[in-house]
Amino acid sequence: MEKDKLRRSISNAIDDDDLNLSVSAPSAVRRPPITKLRWRCRRGMRELDVLLERYLEQRYARASAVEQQAFESLLDLPDPQLFAYLVRREPPAESGWVDVIAKLTAVDS
Repeated sequence: MEKDKLRRSISNAIDDDDLNLSVSAPSAVRRPPITKLRWRCRRGMRELDVLLERYLEQRYARASAVEQQAFESLLDLPDPQLFAYLVRREPPAESGWVDVIAKLTAVDS
């Protein structure tokens, strides 16, 4: 729990210059800057680091806004829960996560 709180506080303290990277139309949903997402992909488990960072680098920019939002919400999960979803020990709690999890674990990535 404390690790998650620390990760979030550090994520919020990342350089304010990164906020200028997300320029969007007023009606569009504002996405966090890629540097904040990269930091949030850093987990306590190396396996999660590899999968999350690979998705961020290879697929996130091309993903739809809905898929990006689903990925970001997965990053809010505790490591054990996220790992259980990725190794298919448990079905995802949200239907929107299914597609993202499939892409995270795809061998062809």
